[in-house]
Amino acid sequence: MATSLTIGFLGAGKMATALARGFIRAEIVFPREIIASDLSEVARAAFTKETGAKTTASSADVLHFANVLVLAVKPDQVAAVLAEQRGNFTNAHLLISIAAGVTLAKMEAALLAGTRVIRVMPNTPALVGEAAAAFALGKSATAADGELVKKLLSAVGIAFQVKESLLDAVTGLSGSGPAYVYQFIEALSDGGVAAGLPRDIATKLAAQTVLGAAKMVLETGQHPGALKDQVTSPGGTTIEGLHELEKGKMRATVMSAVRAATEKSKKLGQG
Repeated sequence: MATSLTIGFLGAGKMATALARGFIRAEIVFPREIIASDLSEVARAAFTKETGAKTTASSADVLHFANVLVLAVKPDQVAAVLAEQRGNFTNAHLLISIAAGVTLAKMEAALLAGTRVIRVMPNTPALVGEAAAAFALGKSATAADGELVKKLLSAVGIAFQVKESLLDAVTGLSGSGPAYVYQFIEALSDGGVAAGLPRDIATKLAAQTVLGAAKMVLETGQHPGALKDQVTSPGGTTIEGLHELEKGKMRATVMSAVRAATEKSKKLGQG
């Protein structure tokens, strides 16, 4: 990584802080090579405490300092921030947006022609270094820009380059997916409590079971169905439980949840 890399965050919230921590932990940049802007003094103080990097109340300061900019404000604030700083963008800047639902076309239209823009869909497990993210390149973004973004995102999890039209599906799956998994963990814990386990033990067992199963999928490379079959003995306890899940249409319901969230993401993007 070139030593000239400097990263600026427009917005210093939790996701910005998580990304900055990941970049520093991976030694992609040092704290002195990061800056974040935010109108909230509380957010600025928290960002500095977690990262050791400097902060400012001025977005212009960020553009003057950094060559890689991470747009981490709320979606309804994007237009105002870009309009305010439009004249400060140069061909040396790469803009990476994590603002949900804001399309590349909208951002490019708000900026000077030729501005390099990449849109990213991360998810909240970035906070613990286990994000599942995807990104799409704007018209002027280069292959090298894409490689840089992939390296940055890989510091807090995994990342895939996709067509922008697929980012809504990414939103429905991995963007919203943590909430589905939390609900499943809660349900597993409830089942354990119903069977007599103390709540704290049931929840920890449930969460560790999901973590371990996920690692099995990622590290073995085996199909989830094959791994499921390895746990399922003829006439055993697991097949009885799976039968109940099938009667409840768990798989169809989860598929419907992803599709519903995807369609909602599309509608938000059109708003």
